Amino acid sequence: MNQRIHLFCSVVFIVTAICSSTLEAQTRSKEDPKFTRARHYMVETAVRQAGVTDERVLSSMLQTRRHEFVLRRDQFRAYLDAGVPIGSAQTISSPFIVAYMTQMLDPQPTDRVLEIGTGSGYQAAILSPLVKEVYSIEIVEALGKRAAKVLKKLKYENVFTKIGDGYKGWEEHAPFDKVIVTCSPEDVPQPLVDQLREGGLLIVPMGQRHQQTLYLMIKKDGKLVTEALRPTLFVPMTGAAEDARKVKPDPTDPQILNFDFEEGLDEKGFVKGWYYQRRLELIAGDEAPSGEHYVKFSNDVPGQHAHVMQGFAIDGRSVSAVDFEAHLKLENVKRGIYNEDIPVAMISFYDEDRRHLKDAVLDPLSFNKDWHKLEMKSIRVPIATKDAIVRIGMFGATGTAKFDAVKLTVSKKSN
Repeated sequence: MNQRIHLFCSVVFIVTAICSSTLEAQTRSKEDPKFTRARHYMVETAVRQAGVTDERVLSSMLQTRRHEFVLRRDQFRAYLDAGVPIGSAQTISSPFIVAYMTQMLDPQPTDRVLEIGTGSGYQAAILSPLVKEVYSIEIVEALGKRAAKVLKKLKYENVFTKIGDGYKGWEEHAPFDKVIVTCSPEDVPQPLVDQLREGGLLIVPMGQRHQQTLYLMIKKDGKLVTEALRPTLFVPMTGAAEDARKVKPDPTDPQILNFDFEEGLDEKGFVKGWYYQRRLELIAGDEAPSGEHYVKFSNDVPGQHAHVMQGFAIDGRSVSAVDFEAHLKLENVKRGIYNEDIPVAMISFYDEDRRHLKDAVLDPLSFNKDWHKLEMKSIRVPIATKDAIVRIGMFGATGTAKFDAVKLTVSKKSN
């Protein structure tokens, strides 16, 4: 499904901006108006409406040219609320998660921040006008060099980069007031704890490859006090962190975890096994097609996000095809701003560089219908596939959509 490419033609939303001198210099140069319009729309619908309230963070998101940090071929996707591949099996995180992590880090003008995982340089650019200095480390040489070039071109003069294993931190510039990790280790590397000042904050996604939680930590008496924030999905931290990983996924046996939502909510109120939850309720009742629970999405603002996602490993060399099904009930649903704004369940397939390969979409025939099953049989899995993401929700439509029993059945290749 062609998701939000039409954002470039969307209505401009006004967002209060407090511009730093760096950002003023950046925005004085001429920019294609389609990118400006798309960025305003992104900030309003994918960031502000999703709960980011810090005006300084919103201003930085509004002024930072996200399309400059992705490959030219993917610039049309830069302002979607989604991760975008940047090469070398890495991605630029979704706008919401970048803004959310930045807000939770509570950036202050005097802060010296260590970033692990420069990637495209976009997160460092967002932090730049909010803090004193950003020190960013990237393990992939090609990415690190490209990010440094873009940051220099856009005049982010308080961002310092280097190529190296982020597991080790950047000891000669320690201690840091804040540490932000934009890739996922299984546990926090000890050097990062050592290089964080007493009372400093660290934000990091941790866990298994496709089942991670974003944590905020504060250093007290030399140790980290941890608060779980929300489920998420990041690329893994490579190098020493990946070598130490104990649990690895099985891409020959892909599964949708908690497919019928019977595992309930975690301590923060998020549906277990799923992430990027927006305007979702877990409902218990006899009407559930499978078990005792289902999820309900409600939306009354056309174009607003209401969805949930789950990622999993899948190897296209071992898995030839999948069957995909979901149960759905729709009540008074209307299309959003665009024809594509309808309730759907979909699978997206990606290669080892996180490049998008294919979508399989279950879309309804009627927008006001009792529980019914949607299914697709024998969806061919591209041979280059390494990862997939399942998405369910309203995707900009208004009304109510209920989902249950989102299942995947695998057909493996014969030896």
